[in-house]
Amino acid sequence: MAMKNRSRPAVEGVATADRVLSLLTTFRKGDGALSLAELSARTGLVKSTIMRLAVSLEEHGLLVRLRDGSYQLDAEVLRLGAIYQQSFKLENFVLPVLEELVARLSETASFYVRRGEQRLCLFRVESPHLLRLHIREGDMLPLDSSATAQVLRIFGADPIPAYALGIELPIYTAGVTDPHTASLAMPVFDSSGSLSGALTISGPIVRLTAKRAHAIMSVIRVAGLNLTKALGGHYPSIKHVVDEAVSA
Repeated sequence: MAMKNRSRPAVEGVATADRVLSLLTTFRKGDGALSLAELSARTGLVKSTIMRLAVSLEEHGLLVRLRDGSYQLDAEVLRLGAIYQQSFKLENFVLPVLEELVARLSETASFYVRRGEQRLCLFRVESPHLLRLHIREGDMLPLDSSATAQVLRIFGADPIPAYALGIELPIYTAGVTDPHTASLAMPVFDSSGSLSGALTISGPIVRLTAKRAHAIMSVIRVAGLNLTKALGGHYPSIKHVVDEAVSA
């Protein structure tokens, strides 16, 4: 009996932490102050619980209650965000994903970003095969019709064009940049909702055929989705990507 009594505070503590986090993370980009009713509707918490949690958050400078009774994020959130930005290194998130893809697929994995009318290979993990396209980190390539360039052009647009929501992801192309090379590319989004870059698998056409590309699409799709989540981003309403997320 005593053991049960000792375990209860830990369980209750986790539940309280969950409520606190749901209250803080319910604020979205573009939000100013939110009324008690809005916070309750978004979090599913009753108003009395929100008011109780808000007292602690106010004490720690994370939330502030305005004169009209609404709430907005306070300066401590900005301080924590600045610390995160200073410590954030994109490679720490991207490289493990590239390494895992190479281990699973034995093809080269890269991460590209757009630089004007070119695409920059920011990170790259080579295939174990000797037959591969030799591109190095830092190389600039044209923003042509390759899978990578299409992802950067289409999903980097603001706003993303409506037809993009019907595109099958990842995009597959063969023989565009190099007549002997094929690639699959998946968009990755960051916490601001903007395109972070293109996650790309590439290899010789003799290995990365259309048939094999179709067979490994879900692997790359899930990798792009997971990397987006790790960066705090989210995908637009692309049905088959959402379906893949549910089944993953």
